[in-house]
Amino acid sequence: MGKLIILEGLDGSGKGTQAALLADALAAQGRKLRKITFPNYASDSSALVKMYLAGQFGQRPDDVNGYAASAFYAVDRYAGYKSDWGAFYEAGGLLIADRYTTSNAVHQCAKCQRAQWDDFLRWLFDFEYQKLGLPAPDAVLYLAVDPEVSQRLMSGRYHGDESKKDIQERDTEYLARARAAAEYCAAALGWRRVECTAEQNGKKSMRSQQDIHLEILAQLADIL
Repeated sequence: MGKLIILEGLDGSGKGTQAALLADALAAQGRKLRKITFPNYASDSSALVKMYLAGQFGQRPDDVNGYAASAFYAVDRYAGYKSDWGAFYEAGGLLIADRYTTSNAVHQCAKCQRAQWDDFLRWLFDFEYQKLGLPAPDAVLYLAVDPEVSQRLMSGRYHGDESKKDIQERDTEYLARARAAAEYCAAALGWRRVECTAEQNGKKSMRSQQDIHLEILAQLADIL
């Protein structure tokens, strides 16, 4: 089998950028790798995810319970594993993933009571890694971003047009719960934490992409 490295974090944390930088750096070293992203919006397998995020099952994230929403995302991963990247992984390839089962852990825990989080996580990992047979990650890097900075970055992504946000992005109360769940998962599940924001002159802002990238490489030195 190969290796699976996950870049995880809330919206605005730079997961896609850092996954691309990591993949490029390792490819330059001659590593056999692929970069994958979830959900795979180019595939029909993401249809239920797109319907959910567009509000077709309800206008709030909580209108779809965490178990149902988890299945939407898990099926998208299963389809990719069976039809695309699974054979590469099984042949010993290295996968760099922008989001994975870990995103279900963060975003669907947010719909459960705090006392239910451990039970939900046990169900989730059994569902995806055992029942569906998806590979478990070798390392998860959690890109931690101050919520004020994250909100600022998300607003900039859509140039202030709030209508372009999906049902999760525009629900600030839900995003606060997701952040609490992410912090819990990172600590409880042993994710490798990367602090992506720093304070300068009394204002919090993102560290440079290169600084974060170099820290990610250092954190992965033991498995790469």
